Amino acid sequence: MIIGLLKEAGSEKRVAMLPEVVSVLIGKKVEILVEKGAGETAYQSDEDFKKAGAQIVSRKEVLEKAAVVIQIQPPEPELVKSLRKEQIWISQYNPLWNTDLVKTFISSGITSFSLDSIPRITRAQAMDVLSSMATVSGYKAVLEAASLLPSFFPMFMTAAGTIRPANVLILGAGVAGLQAIAIARKLGAQVQVFDVRSAVKEEVMSLGAKFVEVEGAREDAAAGGYAIEQTEDFKKRQQEAINEKAIKADVVIGTAQIPGKKAPVLVPKEVVEKMKPGSVIIDLAASTGGNCELAKDNETVEHHGVRIVGQSNYPSLMPVDASKMFGKNLSNFLSLMIDEEGQLLLDFEDEIIKGTCITRDGEIISERVKSLMNNKNE
Repeated sequence: MIIGLLKEAGSEKRVAMLPEVVSVLIGKKVEILVEKGAGETAYQSDEDFKKAGAQIVSRKEVLEKAAVVIQIQPPEPELVKSLRKEQIWISQYNPLWNTDLVKTFISSGITSFSLDSIPRITRAQAMDVLSSMATVSGYKAVLEAASLLPSFFPMFMTAAGTIRPANVLILGAGVAGLQAIAIARKLGAQVQVFDVRSAVKEEVMSLGAKFVEVEGAREDAAAGGYAIEQTEDFKKRQQEAINEKAIKADVVIGTAQIPGKKAPVLVPKEVVEKMKPGSVIIDLAASTGGNCELAKDNETVEHHGVRIVGQSNYPSLMPVDASKMFGKNLSNFLSLMIDEEGQLLLDFEDEIIKGTCITRDGEIISERVKSLMNNKNE
């Protein structure tokens, strides 16, 4: 089997696999074609890939010869047109949000896998790209907030008196939120955290943060650990609690998202206007609307002296380790579809393969995506 690795488009600096992952896959009797320059923005040269056993070729040759085509970001429309029906596409393309791309794959008959749809089961933990990339995002979000804040994070006892620690409010205690807590605490900030899932309270407190609790949240074990839509009554009480904390915060980091839906707006414009000038909001949910009403994806805006950073792709800003983590997850996933002779083996009895496959032969395979799109069509 031939696997093709494409160079990312636009501002994406990661590459889906580093040379070390290429070596592992070649050890499984797989042939790897790498598009020329694919690793440059992640500080990996074509020579590095050659030494690992890959062939460096043009984009055209990758698309002509590869049975499996891989990149991190969703494919551009022109790229989809270049794919053949018998090829397999693998990337992280958020099918619950990017439904138009799902429809394009259906109409073209292409078999597509989206790595952000890997089932949240124990056996799949080593393939969980969402958790890996969220770790990077939580880390980078706090560092950027600290660099933008016009005051210290930690408390200082100085000859000029005591400098109080920064107050940080984190919205959402998933992987990104938990990483943000850990880094903010290491930098000496006082941290408060909000999440609708009571199960994360213990983790939050173990990291030294205070959990802001609002009673009456709906939870669903079938949601795989993700947050779900809440009642209007709860949303009202939740908003009141968040407003009170946000107004007093020096830094607000928004990580709250709901799969397949617009991110909940937790910091409305009127709250931003009551925050202290110089405060910083980092919105990791900007690509799906944002936790802050004023956030714009991939932009930094200032409103009433508050800087609002809409950044949904921090992993691209730390391309070496982010690529390393992504590639390791990818390699573990690919091992499920490579037989002992290095040939393609798609076992749709395997719940990881079936759960991650979005489209095949003009049909939607993923039950979650199928349910969402059926609801949208009703």
